[in-house]
Amino acid sequence: MGLRIKPMAIGAGLLIGFMLSANLMGQQPATPLTNSDIVKMVKGGVPESVIDASIQSSPNAFDLSPNALIHLHRLGVPKRIMDAMMAAGAKAAPSASPPPSEAPPAASAAAPASPDSGAAGAPASTDAGAGSSANAYPAAAPPSAPPSPAVAPTPGLPAVAFLQGDAPSPLALERTQLEETKIKPSSMLSLASDSALTPVVQGEVGQAMGSLASHVHSQLEGASIAQAGGLFSGMLAHRKPGQTYVWAIPNPASANVLPTMFPMFLVDFSNVPGVNPAEYRPAIVKLTPAQNTWRLVGATQGKDDATSSSAVTWQMYAHFLEDSVALKSNKTALGQYRISPTAPLLPGEYAVVLRPISKSKKFSGADVARAQGDGLMFDSVWSFQVPPDAKSQ
Repeated sequence: MGLRIKPMAIGAGLLIGFMLSANLMGQQPATPLTNSDIVKMVKGGVPESVIDASIQSSPNAFDLSPNALIHLHRLGVPKRIMDAMMAAGAKAAPSASPPPSEAPPAASAAAPASPDSGAAGAPASTDAGAGSSANAYPAAAPPSAPPSPAVAPTPGLPAVAFLQGDAPSPLALERTQLEETKIKPSSMLSLASDSALTPVVQGEVGQAMGSLASHVHSQLEGASIAQAGGLFSGMLAHRKPGQTYVWAIPNPASANVLPTMFPMFLVDFSNVPGVNPAEYRPAIVKLTPAQNTWRLVGATQGKDDATSSSAVTWQMYAHFLEDSVALKSNKTALGQYRISPTAPLLPGEYAVVLRPISKSKKFSGADVARAQGDGLMFDSVWSFQVPPDAKSQ
């Protein structure tokens, strides 16, 4: 006679087994979230609220170095998620040391070179932009802060970080849009206010939105440009080429709101393909609002077909118009600098830029139009905003 097992006994056994299995699984440590996990969830269409909750409730091993944050930005990780990663990483920092590969590089032991003075120039405007999704940074240490780690950029790209105490906070790299106008540049303010500039900043919507979104490598910026596109008129499609070239970036205000009038930045452009870092140095320029949609960086004159020529013949910086800020500039290594303004920055919009040391340096217009090589260096900007309540110390 065979052994009979009652159904109730089978059910009870399965339930006990499930409970034991769940208990054992609960005792296993959760796998820390990584940058790759976040990218997978974003690309997989997981709602931001779910990703945020996962970050809050899970251990993490995030790489929050400037390189990694720039990479996440390019892959379309939203600002809200990156902020959550930064907050979670800050909480985990006291109890866990970063992996060796993520440890910040040691500061250069070499003594800084003598400061290179930037071009002196008082800010042209005191208008402060109002960004609705701004990154508010905590108070930074004064310019006399001790040396801090250098910024190692993503291979092939320059990088800039705002120095907070001993911790660099990376600024997202933005690319300028290059446009043309018949106006002769006399000052940035006159260029922005002249009605003839309207076709420049309000035209070629279809082309401008696509090319600019690809310039900044971000779907988020592309979306914001699309929203601003309602103000554009398509007038450039019918105009003739101009002789003045204007560098501009979209949106009326930067998302980076700094707490001090004396910001310090770490700049690294030591590993950009096709670029000799000894030919460049960083600078800070005052941005000029235009049409309440753009911020003008600078302008120069050139031939009508300057941006279509691949010949390295354009001395575009020889008579370049921009509102430069006087700097304290310490060169810590080839292509690596620590910079800060010599005087407090008045409230308004600014940007860190890279400029050739020699004003007679020649560029290929095609490289400038495509933001490659020397054109990449000149077209790159890292914008920031100094608010009215910024600290003067």
